[in-house]
Amino acid sequence: MNAPTPAATSAATPAAASALAPVPASARTSAVDALRAEWIKLATLRSLWITPLLALVLTAGITTAVGAALGGKDHNLTDDPGAGIFYGLNFGQAALACFGILLIGQEFNTRMIDVSLTAVPRRGRLYGAKLALGALAGLVVGAAGTAGAFAGYAATVPADWDGPAVVRAAAAGVLYQALLVVFCLGTTALLGNLTAAMGLLVPSFFLLSPLLSGVPGVRRVVQFLPDRAGQYALRYADDPLVAYGHWTGLLIMALWTALAAYGGLHALRRAK
Repeated sequence: MNAPTPAATSAATPAAASALAPVPASARTSAVDALRAEWIKLATLRSLWITPLLALVLTAGITTAVGAALGGKDHNLTDDPGAGIFYGLNFGQAALACFGILLIGQEFNTRMIDVSLTAVPRRGRLYGAKLALGALAGLVVGAAGTAGAFAGYAATVPADWDGPAVVRAAAAGVLYQALLVVFCLGTTALLGNLTAAMGLLVPSFFLLSPLLSGVPGVRRVVQFLPDRAGQYALRYADDPLVAYGHWTGLLIMALWTALAAYGGLHALRRAK
């Protein structure tokens, strides 16, 4: 008797469609099979692979462009080098958020999630494969984007930006982007709807959260949101108005991410 192999989310490409074909029972669906199927989706569906690529270009490119244009004029880029180095991340994170949302959200909207669950009946295994792929992609994009941002800043901004905080800021830059992808993926699974996730997460990270952090009466609460806490780890200088340390900020974001991932798993298991 034949058993299906893990399915790709869409039959839009031959490679994605081939993941729906049955295979011998000896090739039982495993975690590796599920992860391989998720990789096929990422590699063959343009809407998936173009978003992390765009995030990389925005993160490194905007930092370099702004540094070249304002490096010797804008003290905000030099007073705290972390703000200048990761200036482009303010824009790149919007693409990263979209990537995390699309990894599972487009399957909800097209109902291809039913095909994926037929191929991988164990929902936790399917969800775990998506989380693993999202985290790995986030780490790769984070490492490349952080390296590009550091290189662009060093080449364009005349400032002494090295020191004991450089290692922490670089490590946090990589981890922040991986955590962001997983957080958005988990939240999308929790909501079970791509449109709702896009409408909630992208404006929150790109506009609402940065704006609210400048409001004195609201800042004490906003600083505990995942993006505000995670980005504090990217800064070199201490902020007396922030109630925690740099590494603690990244830990707060990691806790938000764990809650979102668990909530997504719980929602997926209860979904019909």
